Amino acid sequence: MERTMTWRDAFSLAVTLPASALAIIGYSTGALGAWGALAIWGVASLIALLQNFLYAELASVFPRKPGGIALYAHEAWKRYFSPIGALASVGYWAGWSFALAFNGLALGSLAKAQWFASADWTFSTGLATVGLEHLIAAVCVVIVWLLNVFGIRPAVRVSYVINLLALAVLAIVIVVPIVSGDLDLGALTWGLGDQGASPFVVACVWLFLAGWTVYGTEIAATFSPEYRDARRDTPRALLSSSGFALVIFMVVPVMSAGVVGEQAIADDPIGFNVALFDQLLGGGSWIVVVALCLALLNLMSVATADGGRALYGMARDGLTVRQLDRVNRFHVPGRAMTVALVINLGLVFFVGDLLGIVFAANLGYFFAVVAATSGYVLLRRGPNPPPRTYRLPGVWVVIAAGLAVMNLTFLVVAATHPSLAGYGGLKEVVIGIGVLAIGLALFAYRRVVQDRTGLRLREREPVGEAEPPTLSRAE
Repeated sequence: MERTMTWRDAFSLAVTLPASALAIIGYSTGALGAWGALAIWGVASLIALLQNFLYAELASVFPRKPGGIALYAHEAWKRYFSPIGALASVGYWAGWSFALAFNGLALGSLAKAQWFASADWTFSTGLATVGLEHLIAAVCVVIVWLLNVFGIRPAVRVSYVINLLALAVLAIVIVVPIVSGDLDLGALTWGLGDQGASPFVVACVWLFLAGWTVYGTEIAATFSPEYRDARRDTPRALLSSSGFALVIFMVVPVMSAGVVGEQAIADDPIGFNVALFDQLLGGGSWIVVVALCLALLNLMSVATADGGRALYGMARDGLTVRQLDRVNRFHVPGRAMTVALVINLGLVFFVGDLLGIVFAANLGYFFAVVAATSGYVLLRRGPNPPPRTYRLPGVWVVIAAGLAVMNLTFLVVAATHPSLAGYGGLKEVVIGIGVLAIGLALFAYRRVVQDRTGLRLREREPVGEAEPPTLSRAE
């Protein structure tokens, strides 16, 4: 893969998640109150920041390894129980890739409500009822595939432009209420625990749901093989993007609820942005709709880039079928991205409950996070720790173990209480487990049928890589 990226390029891709905050925070604010939402997003963002310190060190151990944190987990776990890497990798890939369909439908629904409200026609595919929003979603899935399959530079350039617009919108939300006096914090509430369950259980479920979005700044590690200077660029991109996310996710829920009120957000978790900007600017609701649509499109593009590299990295490491171990003439994993294109078009046209699908995919993503954070402990405390160019103090081994336990707790509690957030049920849990099972079957097929090495539960290959040479800008 070509090494053409800088940490600023990766930062622009990673901050796509906090830049889309206005399209994300409505559901939690409506359910938990503004102060409860601030607590959830703040804690999740702090966890993400701590984890990115760990991922920066892991990336320095594997500077040439595409696929990001799930492949780091495989390297750490392979000499103890190699299927952990396969499960973590397919879970990580599903957590990113399946979100394409969900975000595409959110974009389509937003665009339809703003500009095509009278287009109420539908048709059936036999398994789902399809309307205009589904067609818009499908077009967006194809667009982000085209942005990425012809190289990383088009996606980066588009990300820069969209994020500038999204950040300008966020700046308006943060600054204008303070200057104009529209901010009223007196009516904000704490609703964590009002759902009929203990506050601890409710918090775990919502931290699980917030995790995919906030933890997603780890994408900066995925591009480590494409940085000009992986040793310096990887930690800079990881820490700057997660620090930015911490600020945004602690401020935006309170500012937006302080202007339009919690009830308005609860009534319309995405559409409340129209009322928000009407009040702040005296109009201009179409501007925020455009910004939100572009932010969602950018999020889809980033998910395509990350998911494609994860699947490619899995194939390179022998964790899935070898046919995906290819980059195209633009030096990106085109085949792996095309797999995501086909699967997400299928989800758009043939699956009804996409929120549940995202919940199911998030089960796999959190498994990958647990495997990566616990894998950090194994690499630091195991025999012959591999060399690295970025090393944290010894106390971070304890921190990593604590993060692994916390994320495992969120995963178990959310899997056993999926309906608390109205985001899934037993079916979605079964789907999530099914995705992991399919990934494990493909891992077995690769090792037994394609490689003919047999399914070894413990592997003895060396861990670690040599630091690649630094390229100058001219090179």
